[in-house]
Amino acid sequence: MKYSFAFAAAAMVLALSACNKPADVVQPVVVTAPPAPAIPGPPGPAGATGSTGSMGSTGATGSTGDTGSTGNTGNTGNTGSTGATGATGSTGDTGATGQRGKTGGDTVIVVPPPAR
Repeated sequence: MKYSFAFAAAAMVLALSACNKPADVVQPVVVTAPPAPAIPGPPGPAGATGSTGSMGSTGATGSTGDTGSTGNTGNTGNTGSTGATGATGSTGDTGATGQRGKTGGDTVIVVPPPAR
């Protein structure tokens, strides 16, 4: 504590003396008046026509177009011809045997003679 006051006073003197700088000298700027505008005379004759320019380069190829729409459905076809007649079927199985006939009491059987 004995030296704190003296140290603070010395720091203050150094800080304030560091801010003491010489001032910059500013040179005055000389302003000159612009020259008076010149008065234009009459216009001269028109110049010659310029030459034709060269032809430009060919442009880039365009991009491919979009795919077209799907077409309409076609018409219904004609009715087909009548088919051929089917094959004849197989012969059927033999039928069941019939019952024995009744004998008649007075039936006469006539057998003709063989032809010669």
